[in-house]
Amino acid sequence: MKIEIWSDVVCPFCYIGKRKLEKALAKFPHKNQVKIEWKSFQLNPDQVTDPSLNSLEYLSKSKGWSMPQTLQITSQVVEMAKSEGLEFNMEQTVVANTKNAHRLIHFAEVAGKGADMKERLLNAYFTQGENVDDFETLQNLGTEVGLDAGEIKAMLESDKFHEEVEKDIYESRLIGVQGVPFFVLDRKFGISGAQADQVFDQTLEKAWADFIKENPELQFVQGSDENSCELDGDC
Repeated sequence: MKIEIWSDVVCPFCYIGKRKLEKALAKFPHKNQVKIEWKSFQLNPDQVTDPSLNSLEYLSKSKGWSMPQTLQITSQVVEMAKSEGLEFNMEQTVVANTKNAHRLIHFAEVAGKGADMKERLLNAYFTQGENVDDFETLQNLGTEVGLDAGEIKAMLESDKFHEEVEKDIYESRLIGVQGVPFFVLDRKFGISGAQADQVFDQTLEKAWADFIKENPELQFVQGSDENSCELDGDC
C-alpha cells in the first residue's frame, strides 16, 4: 500500500502531520507493507529568500498583524508541535524559497534517503533556524544523511530535479490539493491537514481493507481543512 504525501518544508502542520502519521504507522500491524512517497509542494513558489527576516516578522508584515497578535496566533501551532515532541523556534526561522530543498529531497530519494532528507530539512528549518535555500547549508544537511557533498553541489548548481518538483506540484493540482500536508492512501483515501490521531488510525484501516480486497494474496502477509497550510501561505 502506498501513501503519497504532498508537503512543504516550511509548513508547520506538515511537520506535525508527519509525526501523527508516524505515530499511527508505529501501531499499524501492516506497517511493513506500507510505502511512503514524499511529494513536493510549494506554498509560495515566488517567495524571495530573505535571511534578514524570520517567519514571524514576515507574517506580521504580510498579514498586517501586530507582533503580539502574530505571536498569539503562532503560539497555538508551537504548542501543537510540542505535543508531538517537536520543538519549533519560530523566531529563528529564515524566510526562504523551498524549490532547492525539494530538489535535494528528490536527489536524496535516488540514493534511498528521501525520507531522511525530508526529516532533516524540517528539523533544520523549524528547530535550528537554518536557511533551507542556501547551497552550503543544503550541502551540509545532505552530507549529514549520507549524501556526497560534491554530488550535492553539482546537482544544486545544475537544473536537475526541477522538472520532478514541478511534476509533483502539477500532479497536486490534478487531484485537487488546496493545502498541505495532504496524505493520499492508494489514490482512494485522502487526509487534509494534521488531523486528529484517530483520523489517521481509521483511514489507515480503511485503506488497508480496500487494498486487501484488490490484492487478496496479501492476506497472508503480516478530514477538514484545519491544521494545514494553504496555497497563499496561511497556516
